[in-house]
Amino acid sequence: MDRPVGAALRQRVNGLRTRSPTAVVERYALPLLAAVTALLLAVLFYYPVATVFVDAVVEGGRLTFGPLVEVLTDEFYLGRVLGFTAYQALLSTLLSVLLGLPGAWVLARFEFRGRDTLRSVTMVPFVVPSVLVAAAFYATFGASGTLNAALSAVGLPPVDLLPSLGAILVAHAFYNAPLVTRVVAAAWESVDAGAVETARSLGASRRRAFRDVVLPQLLPAILTGATLTFVFTFATFAIPLALGGSRYATIEVFIYAARRQLEYGRAASLAALETGVSLSLMALYLRYERAQATERRGVRTLARRALWPASWTRERIAPRAAIAGYAVVVALVFLAPLASMLYASVSADGRLTLDAYRFLIERQTTGAAFQVKPFPAIVNSLLFGAATLAVALPMGVAMGVLTTRRFHGRWLVDALSMAPLAVSGIVVGLGLLRGLVFGFEAFGYRFTVTGAVAIVAAHAVAAYPFVVRTVAPPLDSLDRALVESARALGASRARAVLDIELPLVWPGVVAGAAFAFAISIGEFDATVILAEGGGTYTMPVAVERFIGRRLGPATAMGTVLLAVTAASFVVIEQVGGEFRG
Repeated sequence: MDRPVGAALRQRVNGLRTRSPTAVVERYALPLLAAVTALLLAVLFYYPVATVFVDAVVEGGRLTFGPLVEVLTDEFYLGRVLGFTAYQALLSTLLSVLLGLPGAWVLARFEFRGRDTLRSVTMVPFVVPSVLVAAAFYATFGASGTLNAALSAVGLPPVDLLPSLGAILVAHAFYNAPLVTRVVAAAWESVDAGAVETARSLGASRRRAFRDVVLPQLLPAILTGATLTFVFTFATFAIPLALGGSRYATIEVFIYAARRQLEYGRAASLAALETGVSLSLMALYLRYERAQATERRGVRTLARRALWPASWTRERIAPRAAIAGYAVVVALVFLAPLASMLYASVSADGRLTLDAYRFLIERQTTGAAFQVKPFPAIVNSLLFGAATLAVALPMGVAMGVLTTRRFHGRWLVDALSMAPLAVSGIVVGLGLLRGLVFGFEAFGYRFTVTGAVAIVAAHAVAAYPFVVRTVAPPLDSLDRALVESARALGASRARAVLDIELPLVWPGVVAGAAFAFAISIGEFDATVILAEGGGTYTMPVAVERFIGRRLGPATAMGTVLLAVTAASFVVIEQVGGEFRG
């Protein structure tokens, strides 16, 4: 009799526990958080982007497809604008792959001190603002830049490299070559060493083994890196705007120009065309990523070689010489522009001076109300960054938890949640302007979102996918037995996430937070559309306002921006997250 009574008592206690308010909250916490995240995505991203698409097919309140048809049948937009945008994206992709593959080889095949730090440096493109890179390239290749100063010092005539397509391509490589390095290095490190050893034992030379065994396993990663690079450079804005001028304008620059001329139908049509290309390519990337998540687990990987061998032979000297040459190229492409910007901020006419910083201080104290002032821009950037962090981090963590669960239709949820990664800031900013800043009527009331709130919304949309991509991989690789044990002991799903999963992946959460803050600090594309004046200007907008007018203040403001983003980079590098090799 005792056993049935005990079982009944335990069942009653469990029933009371599941009906308690705390248990009810814990039971529905994750679904509720997922629903809130989906609602925020719908309001801050899908509705504004849908508004842009509506503007492309609706004219005078009627569905006519007029603006879209006008763009699609205009030879200038299809041939000149879209053609050049794809052309420069293709060239940028090729250059990024050429610069990125040697880096992947070094990281994947060699062991040396500082390797983990160097691997962390490959995320620099995600925290360095594009407008900062533009200022750095002006300081290097501009008429009064360090390149012409060096040429003049040796008696050579100056060169005029801005505006130019070459400057745009190198700037894009600055961003995307490290991306190619990271993607391909990860694939190289997962190559099955047993397959390579088998090929060698059957008489294959080292080159033959690489061609027949290693290269086929690297090709998908190379194509993925190239696809992502093409997406990012196809939807580029700040770099061609600053370094290319009207002669090398991309589709994003024309969208911005159409918006400034209040031609919203034309801007929306161009935005719809660009977004369709970007989303299609991003879908291919996500498909590859899902396939990779289930492959090559438990494979014995290739052993790394020492970068500096104990004894030197001709066979060992050649690759090290190649690495040394590659290091020189990396220094010229990645380090020289930033060093030039720092130097330009403290020099003028070949002498050291702090005049650029004095100008910023004078502008702050005596500048007119309509002029860009540095201190409000710095404060706005920090406040927007903190607000973005408060919005994007919970959204990213919630979606990271959701997309690592096994359920039917997971791939669709993942694709929908990552769509903001494929939609440019210009399109998001235009959509927020048309959909929320201009407002919409519902329940007899006109809802509007303006000023700082609209900017934070755009920043959160830009930062949120990177939080997901930082938190989801460590969550997906957790030992599920730990979670199942916690559930077996009576923990709710939400309690298991809070007590077991998140503490184990906390470095990834902190890295995601640093990402969200850094991306907000550097966001320019949507901000330049939504900023309503000096009261909402940020540091990137201030840098852009100075570029082309006064290089010294632009580089000084850029140095301040670099210091803030570098602090975020240090946090990411220290906590590691998914970026530990």
